[in-house]
Amino acid sequence: MMGKLAVRNVNYWAETFGKGEPLVLLHGFTGSGETWGFLKNSLKKYQLVLIDIIGHGQTDSPENPERYRMEEAVEDLKEIFLSFNIRKAHVLGYSMGGRLALSFAMRQPEFVKTLILESSSPGLKTEKERETRRLQDEQLAQMILDEGIAAFVQHWENIPLFLTQKSLPPAVKDRIRKDRLKNNAIGLANSLKGMGTGVQPSWWGALKSFNIPTLLICGERDLKFCKIMKEMNQLIPCSELKVVPQAGHAVHVEQSKFFGKIVDEFLQHFSTY
Repeated sequence: MMGKLAVRNVNYWAETFGKGEPLVLLHGFTGSGETWGFLKNSLKKYQLVLIDIIGHGQTDSPENPERYRMEEAVEDLKEIFLSFNIRKAHVLGYSMGGRLALSFAMRQPEFVKTLILESSSPGLKTEKERETRRLQDEQLAQMILDEGIAAFVQHWENIPLFLTQKSLPPAVKDRIRKDRLKNNAIGLANSLKGMGTGVQPSWWGALKSFNIPTLLICGERDLKFCKIMKEMNQLIPCSELKVVPQAGHAVHVEQSKFFGKIVDEFLQHFSTY
């Protein structure tokens, strides 16, 4: 099934594949639900639910940045669950999608059976860090609006976070670039302003009492996020951490087969077939 869903006055694009326990997949900034297409073969026992997050892919890009706030995105996700008649799901998120997945699990825990976070954070710890990040994201948002998507994508694929992707096969790099170019300037700019790390709530203080089984995944070459996720692993009582060799920030891209295997092995512990 695929198509548009009217969700609180925003048209969301969502697709489902297969049958079984639902696994909801949330992509990163500049991505779309297509990011997860490779999992159709390795996770056949599950119903995969692919969603284009607000401002991305084929989902609407409202003019008001406030509509993108993490609290709003969490409410949207709840409505999508109800539209698909999902009462409980495994939820997997990468980077920005991981922050949304964690926020959803914090605010709507009754809907989440397990949580899988790839290269994600619970937000920033201090107001000073948040303020610095807000200013950076606002500057980036302005760049997107001033220079357009093509110039921004060229800039984005060359930031240090993605340097490890330089060695990917040309066809893979081309696919990622095409996926990013499908977005629009207002959607990406407002996503940064509304649900960037600097404006979302920080969940660091709540991790010790978080009791949903959680898998944390980072690439060994992504030192920044491995450090964050090791700290998260120490705080979340029922979590495990997988550090993936020969991978950077986007583990699912750089080691896609290994990524699918890790996710499948984790889910098997908590799934009833």
